[in-house]
Amino acid sequence: MADRVHPMDLPSSSNPPSSNNSGEVVSPKKPSFPSPAKPVQPPAGTYVVQVPKDQIYKYPPPENSRRYESLTKRKPRRSCCCRCLCFTFSVLLVLIISIGITAGVLYLVYRPEAPKYTISSIAIKNFNFTASSKISPEFDISVRAENPNNKLGIYYRKGSSVTVVYSGVDLSAGALPAFYQPANNVTVFKTALKGSNVILGNAVKSTLRNEHMKGKVPFRVNIKAPIKIKIGAVKTWEITVKVNCDVTVDALTVKSKLVSKDCDYSVRLW
Repeated sequence: MADRVHPMDLPSSSNPPSSNNSGEVVSPKKPSFPSPAKPVQPPAGTYVVQVPKDQIYKYPPPENSRRYESLTKRKPRRSCCCRCLCFTFSVLLVLIISIGITAGVLYLVYRPEAPKYTISSIAIKNFNFTASSKISPEFDISVRAENPNNKLGIYYRKGSSVTVVYSGVDLSAGALPAFYQPANNVTVFKTALKGSNVILGNAVKSTLRNEHMKGKVPFRVNIKAPIKIKIGAVKTWEITVKVNCDVTVDALTVKSKLVSKDCDYSVRLW
């Protein structure tokens, strides 16, 4: 008769051991867990590079060190050029603003006005329009110049020109005298104009004869004068004054009188 086997005291657990029919103790099975998912394989032709964290965002790789140095050296050059351009533009802007402010202040203080010109008288000599040969007419012209400015003087410089024109033909030429005209002054100066070997066509002679008979002979007087404006103790740069006068005389003689006159003038600052 077989001996009876008593079960052994085992620690309590969630899965206590069990016995089979023969009385042997069978240990419980370990619970089964699902196997972890397999890592996803990258597609063909793709490489995954793993870099340690301590080598990230610190230094460029050795093969790119030269390129890195060249790029870092270019930045100061660009910034230097930008600073130079900004400085130049700033200086120009300040200079333009300063000139504008100065010009505005001078205009408000001095109130400049353009000088005024007109022809006072004309005396004509040696104008024989009936001659078949060349002529050499002479004109003695009195020019009236008015400076209406209260605080500005005018320097008339050398290099001026005065011409008398009839029907597109230059008859005589001369120049204005060089002088200084003070503020609020009217000056009348005479200038002698001379012509040499002037040829007049038959049509021009015929027209001139008819106008002489009517007592209305038109001429054009062109004046060009370089001047400088005196502002206090300072002189400006050279300014060119142009005067164009349409005059009409009653005769081609020394005692000719002006029938009409109309002058317009312009000032060129540069």
